[in-house]
Amino acid sequence: MDAPLKGIRVIDWTIWQQGPVATAMLADMGAEVIKIEECEKGDPGRGIMSMGGASATAKGVNYYFEANNRHKQSLTLNLSKPQAREIVYKLAEKSDVFVQNFRKGVAARLGLGYKDLSARNPKIIYANSTGYGPNGPDSGEPSFDYMAQARSGIMNIASVPEGSEPIYLNGGVADQMGAIMLAYGVMTALVARERYGVGQEVNASHLGSMIALQGLNVSMRTMLGKEFPRNTRDDAYNPLWNHYRCADGKWICLGMLQTDRYWKDFCTALGIKEMIDDERFNSMRARTKNHRELVANLDKAFASKPREDWMRILKEGGDFIYTVVNSINNLPDDPQVVANEYIVDYEHPEIGKTKVVGVPVILSQTPGNARGRAPQLGENTELILTDLLGYSWDDIARLRESGVI
Repeated sequence: MDAPLKGIRVIDWTIWQQGPVATAMLADMGAEVIKIEECEKGDPGRGIMSMGGASATAKGVNYYFEANNRHKQSLTLNLSKPQAREIVYKLAEKSDVFVQNFRKGVAARLGLGYKDLSARNPKIIYANSTGYGPNGPDSGEPSFDYMAQARSGIMNIASVPEGSEPIYLNGGVADQMGAIMLAYGVMTALVARERYGVGQEVNASHLGSMIALQGLNVSMRTMLGKEFPRNTRDDAYNPLWNHYRCADGKWICLGMLQTDRYWKDFCTALGIKEMIDDERFNSMRARTKNHRELVANLDKAFASKPREDWMRILKEGGDFIYTVVNSINNLPDDPQVVANEYIVDYEHPEIGKTKVVGVPVILSQTPGNARGRAPQLGENTELILTDLLGYSWDDIARLRESGVI
C-alpha cells in the first residue's frame, strides 16, 4: 500500500528545528513537502557549523539541517517581491497544508497569513509553530529551545535536589516536542477536513507542548497544590524505583512500584536473603521509612557484579521490571531499537552508509519511512514552477532576472 499521507501536499515555510521537524514527520508518512527558503542563504539551520563543541558537518553535509529536513523539496523565493508571493498563492491553491514558524505578525505583514491563504484555498490547513502560543502578552516574543525549557519549568524538574541550579537538556527537546504536537495538530485537522469539509488554523507552541509533556507534574500542582518531589537517587523513597551502578561502571534501572510483590524474590536473586525478614525492610512502609539505608545496601550489592551478570540474574530470578541505563552512544546498537527500526540504516547519496532516526509510530498496513535526504538550497525551484505551477522556461528566466527566485 501507499504511505498514509501520500497525496497530501505541504508548504513548509519554517526555519531552525521546531517547524522543520514537524513537516519532516509528515514527509516520513508520505506527504509531499515543498520547503520555501530565502534565495541566498536559505533556512539559517543550513549555516550551523558546530554544535556542542563538535562539527555539524560530515563530508559537506550539515547533519542538523539534514535531520530536520529529510524528504523535502527546496524552492527559493524572495518573498519581498509581489511575484514571489503570487507563487505562494498558486502553491496554496494546489496544497493541503501550510506551515510557518516566524514571529507573530510576520506572515500577515507579507500577505501570507491565514486569511490571505484561506481566501485562495478555504480548505487549507494553516499551521503556526510559536514559542508561547497565539494569545497573551508574550505571544509575539521570539523563542528557541532554551527559552522553552526555561519557561516550561522542565529545567527545574531536571535539577536534583530541589533548589539546585536548573539543568538544560541537550538536543532540542522542546523543539522536538513542539514539532510532535504541531504534526499531531495538522493530522487532526486533516481528519476534520475529511469529515466536515473545512480548513482551519492550527496553533502549537513550545510552551504548550512542554506543559503537555509534563502533564502529571503539572496536574499534581493544579490538583494537590504542590510540585512532584525531586530527590537524589540515594534518597529514593522507593529503592526499587531507582538506578544502581554495577561493578563495571554501567548502570541498571529498577521500576517496581508494588514492592511487596517482588521483595522476597528480589532479595533472593541479589543474594541478600537476610534482608527479606529484616524489620527495617520487610514491608513497603518499613522500606520507605528506611529508604536511605536500603539504597546504600543495594548499592553494595549491585557493585559486586557487572551489569551483564545482573541482567541475567534478574531475568532468571523472577518477574522483575528492570532495564539498562543507556547513553545516546548505546542506542544505535541496542537490539530493541534495531528490531523496531527506531534507528535505521540509510545509504545517503553524499555521506554514504549512515544511520537515521526512524519512524516512532509503527503502522502495520501503511508504514512510514524516515530514509530520505534533505534538499540542496533551491534544488527543486525550476521543477516546482514548471511541472506543478505551469510556468514556462521564459517565465523562469524572467523571474531569475528580476530576483524573484
